[in-house]
Amino acid sequence: MRLQMQAIHFDADPKLLSFIQQKLDKLDTFYDRITSGEVFLRLDKSDNAKLQTKLLEVKLYVPGGTMFVREQGTTFEEATDLAIDTLKMQVKKFKDKRNNARAPKIIEGVALEDGVTVITEETEE
Repeated sequence: MRLQMQAIHFDADPKLLSFIQQKLDKLDTFYDRITSGEVFLRLDKSDNAKLQTKLLEVKLYVPGGTMFVREQGTTFEEATDLAIDTLKMQVKKFKDKRNNARAPKIIEGVALEDGVTVITEETEE
């Protein structure tokens, strides 16, 4: 998967970028049609100058849609782990929706394919 990573207002460590790349590459095991993605790393400035919350935003592009998650943590690694958990659920849900939409509909035990409709009548006795 091709990822475009941007650290906003700071320089990110190459180890951090490779960590994020490795984690996001594991999403291919759940859905292999992810084409590309964007990752944004930000430092959230709070009232206390010593504590800065790390924000991670990930946008993944798949045929027919996009997935987005925004997570925060005390470190970028923690935020990445949280984002991966959320993205796993989103990818699985997206894949299930796509598979269910393509599955042939079953009416009274007869599969309908290529627009063929089976009409059955119930008779009262």
